[in-house]
Amino acid sequence: MAKPDVSYSALNNEGRNPFVQPSRYEQDIEDSDNDEEAPPTSGIVIHVAPEAGKARWNHIEDLDSFFSRMYCYHQKHGFWVMMLQEFFELGQFIIVVAFTSFLMHCVDYPVLFGDKRTNGTEKITIPKALLSGSTCIATFGAWTWTALTLSALFWFFRLIKFLYHFIQFWDIKQFFNIALKIEDSELDNLTWHEVQSRIREVQSEQQMCIHKEQLTELDIYHRILRFKNYTVAMMNKNILPAKIRLPFLGGPWSPFENNWHLREDFKRANLRKDLATKLSKQISWVALTNLILCPLIFLWQLMYFFFNYAELLKREPGKLGTRCWSQYGRLYLRHLNELDHELDARLNRAYRPAVKYMNSFSSPLMAVIAQNVVFICGGVLSVFLVLTVYDEDVMQVQHVLTIISILTAIVVIFRAFIPEENMIWCPEQLLTAVLAHVHYLPVTWRGKAHTSHVRDQFGQLFQYKASYLLNELFSPLVTPFVLLCSLRPRALDIVDFFRNFTVSVVGVGDVCSFAQMDIRRHGNPDWQLTPSTEAEPDFMPTCETNQYTQAEHGKTELSLMHFTKTNPTWKMPEEAKKFVQGITKHAVNDLNRTRISVAPGTACGGGGFLGGTAMGESLMSMGSLGGDYTSIVQSVLRQNQTLNNSQMGQSFFHIPTHTAAGVQEQQQQAAAHQVTMDFERMLHQNLTDTSVPLRSTLLTDIAEDEDGTTTRSVGGMTTSTIHGRLGQRGMSSSLRGVRRREGSMELNPNGILYSLRCLPTNDVQPAELAPADMSLTRWNHIEDLDSFFSRMYCYHQKHGFWVMMLQEFFELGQFIIVVAFTSYLMHCVNYPVLFGDGRKNVTDKVTIPMALYSGSTCIATFGAWTWTALTLSALFWFFRLIKFLYHFIQFWDIKQFFNIALKIEDVSG
Repeated sequence: MAKPDVSYSALNNEGRNPFVQPSRYEQDIEDSDNDEEAPPTSGIVIHVAPEAGKARWNHIEDLDSFFSRMYCYHQKHGFWVMMLQEFFELGQFIIVVAFTSFLMHCVDYPVLFGDKRTNGTEKITIPKALLSGSTCIATFGAWTWTALTLSALFWFFRLIKFLYHFIQFWDIKQFFNIALKIEDSELDNLTWHEVQSRIREVQSEQQMCIHKEQLTELDIYHRILRFKNYTVAMMNKNILPAKIRLPFLGGPWSPFENNWHLREDFKRANLRKDLATKLSKQISWVALTNLILCPLIFLWQLMYFFFNYAELLKREPGKLGTRCWSQYGRLYLRHLNELDHELDARLNRAYRPAVKYMNSFSSPLMAVIAQNVVFICGGVLSVFLVLTVYDEDVMQVQHVLTIISILTAIVVIFRAFIPEENMIWCPEQLLTAVLAHVHYLPVTWRGKAHTSHVRDQFGQLFQYKASYLLNELFSPLVTPFVLLCSLRPRALDIVDFFRNFTVSVVGVGDVCSFAQMDIRRHGNPDWQLTPSTEAEPDFMPTCETNQYTQAEHGKTELSLMHFTKTNPTWKMPEEAKKFVQGITKHAVNDLNRTRISVAPGTACGGGGFLGGTAMGESLMSMGSLGGDYTSIVQSVLRQNQTLNNSQMGQSFFHIPTHTAAGVQEQQQQAAAHQVTMDFERMLHQNLTDTSVPLRSTLLTDIAEDEDGTTTRSVGGMTTSTIHGRLGQRGMSSSLRGVRRREGSMELNPNGILYSLRCLPTNDVQPAELAPADMSLTRWNHIEDLDSFFSRMYCYHQKHGFWVMMLQEFFELGQFIIVVAFTSYLMHCVNYPVLFGDGRKNVTDKVTIPMALYSGSTCIATFGAWTWTALTLSALFWFFRLIKFLYHFIQFWDIKQFFNIALKIEDVSG
């Protein structure tokens, strides 16, 4: 039987938690064979470290690079995996350059394509299609030799970099194996948080940093993310263009004199203009260098793209229709002091709801075009496939395989624009699920998740894979102009940012002040707690910022919350501790007021308890980040599970009685509501129930009148008035916003859906229609209201006038294509030649024109049945044309009614 894990504490360590697992270093000191016979000690535990290890890692000068390499070593699975990857990259570069040169100069393409044959009876083999070595080299021109020379120099630089990394990461391997006692085989079993804890323990032995006796989690994060925090903060303050990489946070022109100290010139206000001028010139030189080298860099990008993605696109062309987080999105959504693996985990959790949200939208116009393109290309593709199955000689016809491949790619790509038939329309819930993980979404998106404007803006963060690849491919050509036109004019702002937002931290060096997550200095006033009965009475807002010094979008507050949950042992400053405690208390109180919004397993909710709120989703998604956080969630869930059905049906604002006590109760509830709205105002990124301002516009209103009560007055306003305003909430002038919703827009105040706290903030008053706008003489006394209302419903469901007319127009074209293509296949194709049965010379290539009859020969083969079918088809098409013109006139009148009488524009893009 295995020996139980028992440790003995020294007498002077009585305050230690007996339930905490001892560190590995204490376990190594214990004598595993003579625990019971060990003599009593004096209460002193002695850690013995090798002297060579102390001398080796004592006082490491560049801790930034050391910690960064340690993080990279852990994330990339150890020494041998990293070196093998870099070694293969060296080989990949040689293969790409050599194979590209070989294809350009050493292949005899006329022989390969069969246009030139030495002997028509012999087979073409690969050696016959290749030129000899001397002939191949003789075709090299000046550009080829220049490209090969530069490639050789670049490869030699990569080789030196590989050898340098080998030496650097071998030292990191020794540190992991000796100091941390972690073998490479154990790396995948340890999280970075565990590795970080061991680093802090080793600091007390090795004294890697001599300026501080103990390193905190924030110190390690500061050193690894020093430059990244500057980038995130400058993006947050709109100092940088949206889609570039900083060329000056490293290299000879960097504002840092080393990895941890900002140059003294940047700290002096009197030199700001001189530094800005100098920085502007440096950016110009970098842009000019990029402009000179962009042809070669673009050529390399093109070759790399071809070798990396050509096979994937051939096998799965639909991959271009998938989505990924853009570079701008990753920078915009990144917290301060957030490591790469933490950001990746957060965005990966948000990927599926983000995909569902973007897929829930479809452009009706593009859907109509895509359906018809798929119809035409799919029909032609089917014919080629059927002919190929019937006789494989069809594949030997020139360009048949190319046509099949192109048509397949077109069909797959355009199918991505056709919406799913069984899709359920619930954009608010999906965007709320995205928000639970990404944490940053503009406040202007609140209640507008169903609009195309929000969809397009979110598409900048979550773009198509095809757009991402094109951006990467053409970035060498765009970068010089971005540097000159966007970055260079902001040189003064960049200099001011480094001077105003750089602080010196003992044991760390100069860091971005935003990375300190100081609520007082960089907090946002909209995100601060206010005194209330729910929070501590003496707790006042700590924010002392202005528009220039405050972080936008709650970056400081959310970064602080995220860092405390990912590093639960971090000892935060007192003000930060109070802020986090206040947030937690408000979150618990807000969750206690939350009712079960969506039943478990429903399509839009899918979450059961807390599934309809962004705060609830955030708590559930971050439950693994700390025991305290998890216990809060579990307690709230248990409390919500005890709610009875009557509580589920109640509104958040109970109707008071018409007595003095009732008035007092109403005032108390109004005060409590003000507290809640203060918290919601602080979490204006939709971290509460108000992220879905009108949930009933997205869900079917089921049994809203189950209580059977009539309208009652609430503070002078009838509930029917509330109904009307809630019914207007969230609607827009576009047809696409609530088109897919079922049921009424109005709610019963005591129903289940009304209890979701969907309170209006911007009341939409019904538009007043002037007699001239109504055109009373035009729509007064409509005789056939059945047809009129049917056309209105059809107009609304089919996305408006132009989409409907385009669809009918394409149907006319489809009919012509089907009849013409069928007749062509029956009478105009020489099938014996196509199948290889009627070739006069077997050595000749069979091309598609050779397998087709001439026009006169084709028409001469038409028989009576063919002419009869074509005549009937022409008459039917003429009837369809008349119907199309009739519908054009009818639905143009419906369009005018929507635009003028109903004030609803036809927006369908």
